[in-house]
Amino acid sequence: MPRFYFDIHDGELLPDEEGTECADFEAAREKVLASLPDVAGWITPVDSDNQAVSVLVRDEMGREVYTATLTFAASRLDQTAS
Repeated sequence: MPRFYFDIHDGELLPDEEGTECADFEAAREKVLASLPDVAGWITPVDSDNQAVSVLVRDEMGREVYTATLTFAASRLDQTAS
């Protein structure tokens, strides 16, 4: 079974050194899509209401084969509220 590596980027790169066995590319892709909201939950916005977290998937040869990004964007609409 092929091994895929899921690197997380949230302004800082967190490389996956171990990888995960997945049946094929499609299984790796589905793993990213299912887990990205959970990964985003680990992130604490540091200096703004805008934050993005990406997962970059590499195959066993180290080739980048897929990426997915979840973006949180917020802005205050009522400037007079305290």
